[in-house]
Amino acid sequence: MKKIVLIVAILAFSYSHSQVFEGKGDQKFQIGANFQDEATGINITYDYGLGDNISVGVSSSYALGIDDRLDADFGDRFDLKARFNANIGNVLNIDENFDFYPGLSLSLKNFGGHIGARYFFSDGFGIYTEAAFPLAKYSDDKSDVGYYLYNQFTLNIGASFNL
Repeated sequence: MKKIVLIVAILAFSYSHSQVFEGKGDQKFQIGANFQDEATGINITYDYGLGDNISVGVSSSYALGIDDRLDADFGDRFDLKARFNANIGNVLNIDENFDFYPGLSLSLKNFGGHIGARYFFSDGFGIYTEAAFPLAKYSDDKSDVGYYLYNQFTLNIGASFNL
């Protein structure tokens, strides 16, 4: 019985048609955890497809767990970004449920790049991971809290929803 359930599950999973990035008008919403050296937090992202392989969107993060030596207020913890992605999952042709997207972002705190991947298990639900890195520094002043929060590599993981 276990083998039959396993075979049915594999077939159902492999024959699902949940195209990850469908192009113009496609909308993705992601929520997840944000990890970096000096803090952990939450990240929310919304992407809207403009063409076959191009999307734009917004992303916001809020740092929850900040090192005690940093005295951070709300303005230091909050960031808002405008994003541009090149969705190349269909070009790589790994799996129709997989999307890979490099991109750029301009935030209230810095200018940076990101590389992400998402995999959808069904038409509406999947998981994602994204690595972000600064291209232009927020500040060179080590007495500024933003120096420690926005001049470093971050990793986001979480759930992705197809709207």
